Amino acid sequence: MTTETSPVVLITGASSGIGHAATILFAKRGWRVVATMRQVADGAELGLINNVKVLPLDVTDGKSINAAVANTLGQFGRIDALINNAGYGLFGPFETASDEQIRRQFATNVDGIFSVTRAVLPTMRSQGSGTIVNVASLGGIISLPFFSLYNATKFAVVGFTEALSYELAPQGIRAKTIAPGGVATDFAGRSMARTFEDGENPYSDSLNKALTAMGERRGNYSSPESIAEVIFTAATDDNGKVMYLAGADAEQGFAMHESLAENQRLETVRRYAGL
Repeated sequence: MTTETSPVVLITGASSGIGHAATILFAKRGWRVVATMRQVADGAELGLINNVKVLPLDVTDGKSINAAVANTLGQFGRIDALINNAGYGLFGPFETASDEQIRRQFATNVDGIFSVTRAVLPTMRSQGSGTIVNVASLGGIISLPFFSLYNATKFAVVGFTEALSYELAPQGIRAKTIAPGGVATDFAGRSMARTFEDGENPYSDSLNKALTAMGERRGNYSSPESIAEVIFTAATDDNGKVMYLAGADAEQGFAMHESLAENQRLETVRRYAGL
């Protein structure tokens, strides 16, 4: 049951997938939830939950960010947790990516996290408390072929969050990273763009092999609800942990990354991608 003293969480990218599942979970656990997305109509059903407020927020638009944060503070007076979840994937050869695609990938996955985080930090500092949870990816630890730009953004998020955790700790603020493996959402459709057009290109053979390998492993993906549970744990525990692996495949992949010599690790990834 929520009250006026219940903690407040602001979630970006809440219209579907992990963000949608996290909104429902935090609400069920008694939090007051501000679920944000670019188009509020995409999350209209979330607004029917008593302790959920749906607001527009485009992480690439500073005015939109400031308005959402101001609206949140105007209604609730505080922000106890920020879940930086909004993002998308760019798949394909780096060579064929346009300047616009590259800018958009970083503007959403990296600059967006920077901007939303900066917008809430003054409030968290004045409270002397708060938790920032950045949803990265196992792809922020292990790279895969044809995900060079996506991997670059997620590696940035992982490094940023760890560094941020040191400087915010004296302020009473925690910074955490979630590293999911594969998630059973429509990420590969709605949220994944391609750097190439259909038809033959110099990378076609390798691309086809990688796409086939991705399709074969899709059945092992985690549910958004299970990833949301990890996010909730990160937002509520106080054990000093910064990195949270999410999903059996993420745990297995990280264990492989840590245990193998570089040449073994590179060969394992090549096999995984069918190359």
